[in-house]
Amino acid sequence: MADKDELRDQIVEAFEGADYPVSSPMDLVPALPNGPGTTFESGDVSFTAMELNQKGGGGDFPYDDVDSLVDDIMDGLEDEGYL
Repeated sequence: MADKDELRDQIVEAFEGADYPVSSPMDLVPALPNGPGTTFESGDVSFTAMELNQKGGGGDFPYDDVDSLVDDIMDGLEDEGYL
């Protein structure tokens, strides 16, 4: 079982360095420490940044700050049954 707070913290840390506002997922790539292959893990779940884009939503661009982006990603992961 994933620890939602741990996963959220990892995602915030990875995306907080982006140049907000961001208007597409491509605007987030330069902020990622390992580019699209950056991995987020907690418990028995693991997602790359590319998988988060596909599975977790976060598609209501533009985003003005990291918290609104991560809120949508986490909601999408939960809605899709990944958390």
